[in-house]
Amino acid sequence: MLLPDLLRLTSSSFLAYRMRSFLTGLGIAIGIMAVILLTSIGEGLHQFVLTEFSQFGTNLIAIQPGKSQTQGGSVGIFGSVRTISIEDAMALRHLPDIEYVNPSVTGNAELRYEGKTRRSTVFGSGHDLPRVMMSSVALGDFLPDDNPTQPRALAVLGSKVRSELYGERNPLGSYIRIGGQRYRVVGVMESKGQMMGFDLDDTVFIPAARTLEMFNRPGLMEIQVSYRPSADLDRVLRSITALLKERHGREDFTLIPQEQALEVLSSVLDVITFAVGALGGISLLVGGVGILTIMTMAVTERTAEIGLLRALGARESQVLILFLGEAMMLSALGGLAGLGLGVGIAQGLHWLFPALPVHTPWMFAVIAEISAVSIGMIAGVMPARSAARLDPVEALRSE
Repeated sequence: MLLPDLLRLTSSSFLAYRMRSFLTGLGIAIGIMAVILLTSIGEGLHQFVLTEFSQFGTNLIAIQPGKSQTQGGSVGIFGSVRTISIEDAMALRHLPDIEYVNPSVTGNAELRYEGKTRRSTVFGSGHDLPRVMMSSVALGDFLPDDNPTQPRALAVLGSKVRSELYGERNPLGSYIRIGGQRYRVVGVMESKGQMMGFDLDDTVFIPAARTLEMFNRPGLMEIQVSYRPSADLDRVLRSITALLKERHGREDFTLIPQEQALEVLSSVLDVITFAVGALGGISLLVGGVGILTIMTMAVTERTAEIGLLRALGARESQVLILFLGEAMMLSALGGLAGLGLGVGIAQGLHWLFPALPVHTPWMFAVIAEISAVSIGMIAGVMPARSAARLDPVEALRSE
């Protein structure tokens, strides 16, 4: 049997049994659509979370007070009796491979300017924050490189704070009250948006030492360290640990490398994406059962046709290929329809809800289509073998 004859016979069965073929392909299409839709949302969430965490760069190390133990995690930004200090941050600047160091402490305070009042996040930091956090100043300058322990009362506004308190006016050189204390505005940050629900634009930046005094805190919440991209991470971690242990007398701090945190987070999100894809794959199995059922019925209905093919000289292998080809073509066409539906619905959801992260992983799409064809082939094996093994004489008698 020539390939054109095989294709003609296979397609003619589709046309002869349109509704049956449509319903069979629909089962596969729904399965593929579910896989593509779920993995698109899962992969979109994956990329969104990684982007949120990596927008400050990957060559960062966060140093938090308190040593994480088997019994629990680091107390981190929620405070600890074992403090890290501005002096620790100053000492870290002299280590090899370290580029920038930023002491960090945050709180919430009332801002007041010419009768306007609002509460915002107060971020105590050092001179290197824009370099460490990959941020830019839109207007003026960031906090100068003052004496870290006795800095001047200077402030840098987030873009939202500037628009709320100043409107279109230039805030540089003006004085604003933060937590009841008077600060001179020296800069405005570029808009950074939100990170995991935290509005980085609704923030005012002042020196870390003044923030500790304002909120009556004994030590910093965190020190962010930026190291050279070419540096060996393990070597950098060892040098930081050795220095802080020498200063504190014990290891009462926790180092959190951004690179390792992102790797762990990425692996977790990969598992989640695979899991939701596997859930959608259950629909594919249901579609495979549908193909098995329909093809088994087709063998019964087309017994006489099979007998005629055998009587005309068609071999068992050719009849087997004919029915297998029909099952595979049904699943392939259903898979293509499911791909179109899945991508279309995913993009439609993103259009209706722009905040919903959606990204269609084409590797999953290819794997889903190959799986659909494979399921169609596996489901068609038994009916195809039954058709191929029919006795030609007995098959013709069924007419």
